[in-house]
Amino acid sequence: MGDTPILAQHSILAVDDSRTQLGVLGRRLSALGYLVALSDTGREALDLIAGRGFDLVLIDMVMPEMTGIELLSEIRAARATADLPVIMMTARGDSQAAVEALGAGADDHIAKPFAFTELAARIERVIARGRRIAELKRANAALDARIATRAMELGEARAQLAATRAEERRLLATLAHAQARLAAVGMQA
Repeated sequence: MGDTPILAQHSILAVDDSRTQLGVLGRRLSALGYLVALSDTGREALDLIAGRGFDLVLIDMVMPEMTGIELLSEIRAARATADLPVIMMTARGDSQAAVEALGAGADDHIAKPFAFTELAARIERVIARGRRIAELKRANAALDARIATRAMELGEARAQLAATRAEERRLLATLAHAQARLAAVGMQA
C-alpha cells in the first residue's frame, strides 16, 4: 500500500469515547489524505453527520451513553444517512461482536487492536463500494427519469393516435355519407 490512498480527500468521521484512540486515528487518517472529523460521543456524532456529509463513519462499539450499535441504528433509521458506510471497531475479540455489528447494518467490522494498514485497506474498500452504490443510485434515478419521460411521451402518442383514429372514423363516415348521396343522385338521373 502506498503513502496516499487511492480514495484520498474523502471525509471520515471517527467516533470513539477514547480521546487517545481518536487522536491516533485522526493523525493517521489525515496523513493518508482523508478529511477527518472526530467525536467522542454518539450524540455529537449524529449532530456532525446531520451537519455535513461524510463518506464513511468509524464507530467504536462500546461507548457510554450511546453504544456504537445504538449510534449505527440511528444512522440507519434516518433516510438521509441510511446508506452511509460504517465500519464498527471493538476491543471485543469474539466473533459475536462481528456478528452483532454486521447484523445491525455495519458495512464492515474490525477488532482492536488492529494494524492500521488493515484498517486503511478496509476503509478504502468500503468507501469504494459506497461510491459504486451512489453511482448506481444516480444511474437508477436517471433511468427512472427517462422511463417517466418515455411513459409521458407514450401517453401523448396514444392520445394523438386516438385523436387521429377518431378523425379517421369521422372522415370515413363523411365519405360514406357523400358516397350514399352520390349514389342516390346517380339513381335519380
